Amino acid sequence: MKPTEADALANRLEHRPPEEILAWAADRFAPAIAFGTGFGREGCVLIDIIGRAKLPVRLFTLDTGLFFEETYALWRTLEARYDITIEAIKPELTLDEQQRAYGDELWQRDPDLCCQLRKVVPLQRVLGSLDAWISAIRRSQTEIRRNARVVELEPRFGRVKINPLVRWSNADIERYIAEHDVPVNALHEQGYPSIGCWPCTSRVLAGEDPRAGRWRGRQKTECGLHFAPASPTTHHHDVDEPLVADGTGGIS
Repeated sequence: MKPTEADALANRLEHRPPEEILAWAADRFAPAIAFGTGFGREGCVLIDIIGRAKLPVRLFTLDTGLFFEETYALWRTLEARYDITIEAIKPELTLDEQQRAYGDELWQRDPDLCCQLRKVVPLQRVLGSLDAWISAIRRSQTEIRRNARVVELEPRFGRVKINPLVRWSNADIERYIAEHDVPVNALHEQGYPSIGCWPCTSRVLAGEDPRAGRWRGRQKTECGLHFAPASPTTHHHDVDEPLVADGTGGIS
């Protein structure tokens, strides 16, 4: 897809509902299209739409091995509810192997590198077999996401990226969940509006930004899947550069 076509599609689909955007995307790109979910509220909404319509969209999650138990429980619930399979994409290194290679609790000492190893590189591996990938990001989530479009060309990964919920507000998400009785993470009711890996996610206090509990105390606001961190690590890779799994168990 050329940039001019992506721009034209983004303009045409800007005000269409997510159901229509996803149906168009599946028709255009299946079977080489997938939705990667982190099991947030937005992700559960998209799984509901895809599951109800039986769209031919591959579903996966980047299973870092550091999800909350509540997240793993939600994963099983969604698969049973919609009779779907959400594929686990795992890092090249187990947690024990990562500890031996990089030291204990890498997420505390260098969270950018940890995200790169356990999320960004596995995503690159998945995208190698795809023409397009679907994300659940919304413009109102963070300042860095405010210019996201319904259809984009992702230069870092070289794929078409589709953001069906990009225009939705928090109220839109909550309304859909209530109307369709969508299963969501039990942690949301315990002060966790945005949930990632357990070592890097904390409760959010009243009045705080919904993502304040992610990498608390750091300037880091993104794991690197959608946007490179503001201060990328230089250990082995700069995350602004394409990352490729070398297929031998190592990462190059």
